[in-house]
Amino acid sequence: MQTFDLSHSLATDMPVYPGTEPIGVEPAATREADGYRTTRLDVDSHAGTHVDAPAHLIDGPSLDGFSADRFRFDATAADLRPLDPREPIGVDALRDSLPAGADPDAVDLLAVVTGWDDHWESDRYLDHPYLTADAAAWLAERECDLGVDTVNPDPTPTEKATADEPDGFPVHETLFDEGRLIVENLRGLDRLPDRFELHAYPLKFANADASPVRAVAYPDGDG
Repeated sequence: MQTFDLSHSLATDMPVYPGTEPIGVEPAATREADGYRTTRLDVDSHAGTHVDAPAHLIDGPSLDGFSADRFRFDATAADLRPLDPREPIGVDALRDSLPAGADPDAVDLLAVVTGWDDHWESDRYLDHPYLTADAAAWLAERECDLGVDTVNPDPTPTEKATADEPDGFPVHETLFDEGRLIVENLRGLDRLPDRFELHAYPLKFANADASPVRAVAYPDGDG
């Protein structure tokens, strides 16, 4: 069975959203000193490749309020490359980038391919393209979840932000208001076929606003 691992590895000092505490993945015990090996993970719930729940920003359900099968998505990808830094992605661009014959009403999740995962460990990663609120509403109307190969589907604040960019998290809020999920920091979306299954199961902990995931794609019919 062919699979595609779409996850970034958790690692010490990996890229994080501005203001987030640094990530730590360090030995807690070693075979040499203790006779066994363990690792301490010091991670934010939004570390690396992760899934956001509505509880992240609104009075909505947390991840543990969803059944496990909610994190298995029938998906398609919208390839928008090439894009400029901080370029907004509107409804027309999103719709026109779908594979020929793809029906956004017939999938659970749309994965937006910007190519920004190529900048994962550089400052450029935070100056990614972003969706408009109208594009988010278009997805929400179709009961479609969102996957992105960026740290954020909304603009991320940096010194290169411009005055005409929206403030806050309008894409998150538009999708969360309709009970949708967002999978962030995906990688390698350009390798995928037109249709695939995405499995992105979160850790199970109480009142989870988000959780790191091992995101794995299966070509349609293999999952």
